[in-house]
Amino acid sequence: MAERARPTASAARYGFTDARAEGQLRAIGWWGESGPAEGSADVLTALSRSADADLALRGLDRIREVDEQAWTALAAELPVNPELRGRLIGVLGTSSTLGDFLVGSPDQWHRLAGKDCTPSADYGDVLLQAVRAGAPAGETLTGVAAENALRAGYRGLLLEIAARDLGYFVEPTLAHPPYAEVAAGLTVLAEAALKAGIEVARHEVNKADTAKLAVIAMGKCGGCELNYVSDVDVIFVGEGDMQVATRLASTMMRVVGKSCFDVDAALRPEGKAGALVRTIEGHRAYYQKWARTWEFQALLKARPAAGDADLGSQYADMVAPMVWSAADRDNFVTDVQQMRRRVEGHVPSELAERELKLGRGGLRDVEFAVQLLQLVHGRVDPDLRSASTMDALAALGDGGYVGRADAAELKTSYEFLRTVEHRLQLRRLRRTHLFPDASETAELRVLARAIGIRPARGRGEGDVLFAEVRRHLQLIRRLHEKLFYRPLLQSVANVPTEAMRLTTKQATSRLAALGYAAPDGALQHIKALTAGVSRRAAIQQALLPALLDMLADTPDPDGGLLSYRKVSEALEETPWYLRVLRDEGAVVQRLAFLLGVSHLVPDLLVRAPEVLQLLGDPAKLCNRTPSEVAKSLRAAVRRQPGLKAAVTAARSLRRHELLRVACADLLGLMEVRAVCEALSGVWVAVLQGALAAAFRKRETELGSTPAKLAVIGMGRLGGSELGYGSDADVLFVCEPAEGVSDAEAARFASSVAETVRQMLGASSPDPALVVDADLRPEGRSGPLVRTLESYRAYYARWSEVWEAQALLRARFIAGDHELGDRFLEMIDPIRYPDGGLDRTQVREVRRIKARVEVERMPKGADPTRHTKLGRGGLADVEWTVQLLQLRHAHEVPSLRTTSTLDALAALVEAGLATAEDVAELTEAWLLATRVRNAGMLVRGKAVDEVPGSGRELAAVARILGYSADDDPGEFLDSYRRTTRRAHAVVERMFYDS
Repeated sequence: MAERARPTASAARYGFTDARAEGQLRAIGWWGESGPAEGSADVLTALSRSADADLALRGLDRIREVDEQAWTALAAELPVNPELRGRLIGVLGTSSTLGDFLVGSPDQWHRLAGKDCTPSADYGDVLLQAVRAGAPAGETLTGVAAENALRAGYRGLLLEIAARDLGYFVEPTLAHPPYAEVAAGLTVLAEAALKAGIEVARHEVNKADTAKLAVIAMGKCGGCELNYVSDVDVIFVGEGDMQVATRLASTMMRVVGKSCFDVDAALRPEGKAGALVRTIEGHRAYYQKWARTWEFQALLKARPAAGDADLGSQYADMVAPMVWSAADRDNFVTDVQQMRRRVEGHVPSELAERELKLGRGGLRDVEFAVQLLQLVHGRVDPDLRSASTMDALAALGDGGYVGRADAAELKTSYEFLRTVEHRLQLRRLRRTHLFPDASETAELRVLARAIGIRPARGRGEGDVLFAEVRRHLQLIRRLHEKLFYRPLLQSVANVPTEAMRLTTKQATSRLAALGYAAPDGALQHIKALTAGVSRRAAIQQALLPALLDMLADTPDPDGGLLSYRKVSEALEETPWYLRVLRDEGAVVQRLAFLLGVSHLVPDLLVRAPEVLQLLGDPAKLCNRTPSEVAKSLRAAVRRQPGLKAAVTAARSLRRHELLRVACADLLGLMEVRAVCEALSGVWVAVLQGALAAAFRKRETELGSTPAKLAVIGMGRLGGSELGYGSDADVLFVCEPAEGVSDAEAARFASSVAETVRQMLGASSPDPALVVDADLRPEGRSGPLVRTLESYRAYYARWSEVWEAQALLRARFIAGDHELGDRFLEMIDPIRYPDGGLDRTQVREVRRIKARVEVERMPKGADPTRHTKLGRGGLADVEWTVQLLQLRHAHEVPSLRTTSTLDALAALVEAGLATAEDVAELTEAWLLATRVRNAGMLVRGKAVDEVPGSGRELAAVARILGYSADDDPGEFLDSYRRTTRRAHAVVERMFYDS
């Protein structure tokens, strides 16, 4: 047989999309007839990892074309030098402008070939040497020659910084410099350029030695956080001949501006209309008399950067006390907020969502919030007095002024957006903060790859980057509003002057900014909680600032604050209540979340306050087993002197357990199955206690025991799958004592059962305790209690298929255990029929299900959101499982279970369903159960439909693990998607099998 021809490799496998790529690779010598040339694999792999492989290859080919001699050495070095390979290809694949620089100066690649690039500490000397090279000894170049020399030296060092910044994406063995290191390097390079510019100016300006000049770095340069392309903000301070100092400053601005970057002195007193250079005293007079709040905010970053060091230090020492007392100025907080709004207002609305610097959630949001907190609290805390945004944010977190989690999230998001900004600017070395539009897919892909983002979960690099930027912008905006508009900031800023506390208008505006829909009402709650001079009011005053911030992070801040007021007023005589909140931060944080998402929790909390103390200990909150709970509840009920006291005790303990489980559930400490088992266990224990008390009472009244009585759990109670609002479906079965007639036994047992139902079902503020016996033979028209033999006779003669289906979930839960076991033994042949169901019976089950869906679905309900009867909801899954149990449990013992989840698992083991189908049904059942429980917790009443929008939907989404930044609609889409898949499985398994 002839050997098959080996297919020719394609350049596309290395990320090339340009049709010219293969020709360029051949010209370079890295590609042959059948693919990669020998020894070129590492270079081709490096090109494939670059942001834009076509751009990188084009840059290399251009270098080859302009200087064959330089190319020969470079081509020999690239395959064997990973440092050079990573740095050079990283730059060429990201920045077309730096690529042009390398083409124009082909020897510059040597900068990137060593193990280390130029240390940042040497940048100043390198640029000074550049402007002195070619000049007579002791002299410096001037004019155009100096500008050209400075430009070349600056661009070469910028190339090194970019190469270190980008190289590790291409060659993963290279070091990964963090954002702060890159920004600091760019700042040191800018300072070196300023120093070189002053050196040139001193040789251009006559009588330069008659004046001193200090350059004060401002803005990002002052904070050591410069971009690749940015104006450098400065203020000039002079001494001596001020005309000479001014000429020195303007000359330096010209030299550096034409060589490196624009030097902007607009932050000086009076802005562009003011003198370019002032003395220290001139600055002092202006700041003391005329300066506005924003100017002190800008001076927070003032730092001597070049020129006369002593003069610069004197200026810094002069302005520092003014900066750190600026928060004492009238209307300080309002001025800062107005400034932030003006900056945001300058962004065109059509670009606001793409503006990384000035838009909502952009870099300025972080910087303004941090600077405001620095100025307010830095008066008394020197640790906050840093020009660096990141250092200041870390100090705010360490000092407790910002939550550690908030500080960490802001830091991560700020650094991410700054990195995106860096890559945007590197592309063409242009000053820009505008993120590409979603339609610019090619630009997004290159930008994403330059950041190190790769495809994920079926989405391309550009789509992943777009989603990440949106997420970080939303997170920053939320935290910005939380910190920037803290309701008591003005009060803090004006302590201890009582007369300057927040006005009502100011307080309501801050509450609105925090997210309160009814700030006037919220303010009334705050006033009610903090009124007076009592110790209680003082503790509330200390608690409320943090609590308001925490509530602002919940879906319903207004409802949460109202609930907090109700709980506080209800428990005001409880001695430990406020002490626990004051002393245990975890308790107040968890309480705020619970109150902001749930209406049920505060209603229970005022009648079971002891659970509040468990919030500080998650282990105590969620580690009680149902058997432990049942044992303690039964013991407590037995100790009560009478039936009424016993039922009251059972209700009280049930309330405690209901609240405990609800708190653990809401805080994500219990899985949904554990929640259902715990709630079912509580119900069983209540029934056991109440039944025992009612039985004893009736025995005492009669002086005899005419019958045994057993309670059989049905439905969700039988399956240990109860929710917060579920009724207890039961059957009552009795057996007469020796010598007692069936009628007499039934009367006795019925009186006990009816007593239990009435006592537990009595009106109460707690969720109802409804004991529902409608699943008994003949339903509501049949007797409440039957003897075992009566049940046997009924099922033998009259039983229908739906009754057999209902009995699938029957289990003994209370009363006489032996009688209960005999009842279950008696019904096993009915619920697990020998031979399964015939076709007529299967058809009947399907008919009943269809009728139930039509008749019981509420009018106007959305079937895609109804957790019980909707498509892919609880009924869909449970009817499917139960039909298969009726058909196969006689021959598959593992299907003889009352648990839906256990039965699903058994279907796979028995080969009756695929693992994939069962996984879809299990996921949908668990999700629908969680959502149904969450709806009850949110609304405080039983509900079967997922909210369609608004705060209730947001609350349910938060309970299910979505963050405050996530769109609640994503949760709703996910719910519909999960149940839609499950419904498709039901259609096959229930109707087609």
